[in-house]
Amino acid sequence: MKDQRKTEIKVGITVIIGLIIFLWILGWAKNFSLTSNERTIKIKFNNASGLEVGDYVSVNGVREGNVEDIQIDNNSVIVTARISNNLDLRKDAVFGLAMTDLMGGKKIDIKPGTSPEPLDYKAVQKGVFYYDIPSVMAFVGSMQDDLIQTLKGVKVTLNSLNSYLTDKKMNEDIKSSLANLNQLTEKLNAITEENKSNINKLINNSVKLTSDAKDLISTNKNDITSTITEAKNVLQKTDSLVTKLNNFTDEIKSKNNNIGKIVYDDKLYDDLNKSIKQVNELTKILIEQLTNKGFKVDAHLHLF
Repeated sequence: MKDQRKTEIKVGITVIIGLIIFLWILGWAKNFSLTSNERTIKIKFNNASGLEVGDYVSVNGVREGNVEDIQIDNNSVIVTARISNNLDLRKDAVFGLAMTDLMGGKKIDIKPGTSPEPLDYKAVQKGVFYYDIPSVMAFVGSMQDDLIQTLKGVKVTLNSLNSYLTDKKMNEDIKSSLANLNQLTEKLNAITEENKSNINKLINNSVKLTSDAKDLISTNKNDITSTITEAKNVLQKTDSLVTKLNNFTDEIKSKNNNIGKIVYDDKLYDDLNKSIKQVNELTKILIEQLTNKGFKVDAHLHLF
C-alpha cells in the first residue's frame, strides 16, 4: 500500500514538473509572462497582411513583446500588442509592420521617437504598413494591363525610331548636312584668320574711340552740364511762353481784350459788311460815270 502511494506521489510530482516545464517553454515561445511587467497597446493599420497572433514586437530590432489580438475595424485592422513596461516610447514613435524573412513572416517594429512628450498608451496608435515582396508582386499584378500597353507603346516607338535611323536617304541627308556644316566652319575659320589683323584693328579702334569719348566727356563735363542746364531753362521759358499764349488765346475767345472784342463782335462784323457793300456800290457808280460822260459833280456851295 505504501509502495503504491509512493508511486502515485512520484507520478504526481513528475506531472507537475512536466506542466511547469511545458508552461515555461510555451511562455518563452509565445512571449507569455505571469508577471505584470507588461502593458497593452493598440495599433491601427490599413493592412495587416501576413501578421498573426503571437508574432513578436520589436523596438529598434530588439524583441520586446508579442501580438495578442487582431480585429477588423471597417477598412482598417486594430492590432493589440503586449510590450515591456520598461520601454520609454515618446509621442512621435513610429509603429511599422515589417517583413521578418523572405517567407512572408511579419513583425511590428517600433521606433521610440524623440519627442519630449511621452506616448499616450490609451489612444489607438497609427501604424505604417511597409510593403513586402508579396505586396509588391500583387501591386505589379494589378498594373499588368497598363504595363503591357506601355511596353507595346515603347515597342512601336522603338520600331519607328529604328526605321528612321535605318533610312538610307535620311542617313545621306544627315551626312551631307554635316559635311556642309564642316565646310562652312572651315570657311568661317579661314575668313577669321585672313581678317584677323583687321578685326584686331577694329577692336583697338573701338577701344580707342571709347577712351576718347570718355576723355571728351570728362574734359567737357562742366560745359555739358551748363548746356543741359541752359537747355532746361529754355524749355521752362518756352513752356511759360506757351502758357501765356494759351491764356492770350483764351482771353480773345472770351472777349476779355480788344482783339477779342473786335474779332468776336457781331455788330462790328455787320457794319464792316455794310461798309464793304456801300464801297462796292460807290465804286460801280464811279466806274459807270467815268466810262460814259465823265465825272459830274453837282454841288451847291454857300459862301458867307
